[in-house]
Amino acid sequence: MNKITSVCVYCASSTQIDRAYTDAARELGTLLGEKDIRVVNGAGRMGLMAAVSDAALAQGGRVTGVIPRFMVEQGWHHTGLTELIEVDDMHQRKQLMARLSDAVIALPGGCGTLEELLEIITWKQLGLYLNPIVILNTKGYYDPLIAMFGRALDEKFMRPQHAAIWQVAHTPQEAVELIHTLSRWDSNIRKFAAL
Repeated sequence: MNKITSVCVYCASSTQIDRAYTDAARELGTLLGEKDIRVVNGAGRMGLMAAVSDAALAQGGRVTGVIPRFMVEQGWHHTGLTELIEVDDMHQRKQLMARLSDAVIALPGGCGTLEELLEIITWKQLGLYLNPIVILNTKGYYDPLIAMFGRALDEKFMRPQHAAIWQVAHTPQEAVELIHTLSRWDSNIRKFAAL
């Protein structure tokens, strides 16, 4: 069992999405709060980001939000988090969120969420991030991306070993179980980075 004290959660800030996604986000936040696992996210005040944060906080959990200064100036930040860390830009945001986390769970989202997920997968492939990465595939949202990963493996853009970089969960409960049971990545994987 991994000792997990904090989880980086990538997810959407959109408010126009199906309620099933919001329900799953709230369930995840509730589970993390109950287990006293700190949520690390992008500090957004709307959408799935707010749903995860508010649910964790309602259970007495802790939420650390990391957000670029320009977003705070726009008023896009959640004002009720345990901790709000302002950074200069998006690159610093992603680096700090990864550094503060013992695992990553990616919920459905748009371009920003997809970009964060693909970057952390790349970092893990390069041995720069060694912790569990779980894709929470609510309503099969990530099915096309998972199929694309399969094609990348089949056509040898990635090695077979790289298929173990991420795991897929279908429920928040399964996602939380996976972050505790998946092995940490071996940094020796770097020798497989080049095909």
